[in-house]
Amino acid sequence: MKSKRFWPMLLLIAAVVLTMSACQSDNAGSDSGKDDPQASDVNKTGMPIVEESLDLEFFANKPAQNEDNDWNDILVWNHYRDMTNVNVNWDLISPDALDEKRNLALGGGELPDAFFLSSLPNTDLLRYGQQDIFLPLNDLIDEYAPNLSKLMEEDPSIKKAITFPDGNIYSMPSLIEKDFLSLRLSARPWVNEDWLNELGMDIPETTGEFYEYLKAVKELDPIGDGKTIPYGGTQIQELIQWLAGSFGVMNRGPSNTGNIDVDPNDESKVRFYATTDEYRAMLEYIHKLYDEKLIDQSIFSIEWGQFLANASNNLYGSMIFYDPIELFGEDIGGQYNSVAALEGPDGHQSYNKISSPIWDTANLVITNENPNPAATVRWMDHFYSDEGAKLYYMGVEGETFEEVDGEIQYMDHIVNPEGDMTFEQALAKQLTWLGSINGIIKADYFQGGESAPQSMAAAEKIEPMAADEIWPRFTFTEEENKVLQAAGQDIAKYTEEMRDKFITGDEDLSDWDQYVETIEGMNFEEVVKVYQQAYDRYRGE
Repeated sequence: MKSKRFWPMLLLIAAVVLTMSACQSDNAGSDSGKDDPQASDVNKTGMPIVEESLDLEFFANKPAQNEDNDWNDILVWNHYRDMTNVNVNWDLISPDALDEKRNLALGGGELPDAFFLSSLPNTDLLRYGQQDIFLPLNDLIDEYAPNLSKLMEEDPSIKKAITFPDGNIYSMPSLIEKDFLSLRLSARPWVNEDWLNELGMDIPETTGEFYEYLKAVKELDPIGDGKTIPYGGTQIQELIQWLAGSFGVMNRGPSNTGNIDVDPNDESKVRFYATTDEYRAMLEYIHKLYDEKLIDQSIFSIEWGQFLANASNNLYGSMIFYDPIELFGEDIGGQYNSVAALEGPDGHQSYNKISSPIWDTANLVITNENPNPAATVRWMDHFYSDEGAKLYYMGVEGETFEEVDGEIQYMDHIVNPEGDMTFEQALAKQLTWLGSINGIIKADYFQGGESAPQSMAAAEKIEPMAADEIWPRFTFTEEENKVLQAAGQDIAKYTEEMRDKFITGDEDLSDWDQYVETIEGMNFEEVVKVYQQAYDRYRGE
């Protein structure tokens, strides 16, 4: 059977990686469902979940890739309804209207029984959890979620990430299998190996070698007429995050967006790395690339369509993107080979551009309107099991997938649909996972670009250099959130603006001291204190 894969998953997901810190109180979750009058009707093991049919109303984000299907009558949810005796009535919301309609429901509108994949920010989880609109799930998870509980035992960071400072858990998360590094890498670096061979050069292993390669590509100009672009991407952030490990910053990954990592001199302390000498050295390096026109001069404004057109026309000597063969075909994509972490001028060589396995804390949130929270937790918990992951991402054996020579694969009517129907369209008629991660996503059951051979080989090359620890995003108390929403946002905005100006040369790096002084005058110490408190809770102190 011919193997096809859909457009890479992480290009299509609008979810934001949220995580929550530990520090449980003694009475955490004490009212989370032990007195649920319906709990006695719930089977703790096996199927169905309930003997008598249970109707639930779910508010759900419906990604664009699911635009033409109706979750109220589709194979995956019909099959799961028959398994569980739980009938979910889906209120499907388009991404464009998601925030508005979710806020209306929470602001006094009609509450659903649960929010599903609805991109609830951690500030809302805390606010409405403390108002008793969202139920604390601690006890319910202990009693009715053995699969999630097992994952939390195996990886304690999951429980830390979904536990708020008040000790309560208000949601069940979306997870990526920890060893599925290729998906956690998202976009990754590539170089045109055909051009390397023409230049008589090897795949770059240092920042100096990468610079020399880009410079040689510019001089070679294999496309001609100056059209060749030594490095191109969809945004400068991808390049910055890749190079961070070459300069010793962002050493706990990108999930905490406040330019916070761990102090290399004292791992009990956080560090604001955007004022360090290492960060300045990185900006100097990237500025050099930009100033010599080795970076696409339109990288701060390029549209996706233009980037894809450039790549399809073979204009790029290097890029940070998804699987080239899957996206651009063998003729263009087959020219590329992957790059791991580059060794920087001071010997740093770590690959830090990796997402946390906790993709989104708010996969499922149960409201106080729910008639049977225990059954709802069991309904969700199935998707943390191997069988549940197989159901959500592969569907039903004999209907959507089959096992051939020990390998599970989609059936031919999905892989090679008739007429003008694409693989994605055929898949969306039966399954709903395109554009979303539900439960736990596993490499065995994921047929996206990140599990294509070229991407898996890239991940294998990167794995030895992957950062030892990747933080999930911390969560904060109400008072801490106030600091971050004021001074924290001001600092983040100013830091990003100056970062881009330093790279383009609109601001000279000789003004660095003034930049640092400005940040230090923006309630900087209070912001760092907030992150330190969150980190202390995460460490269990």
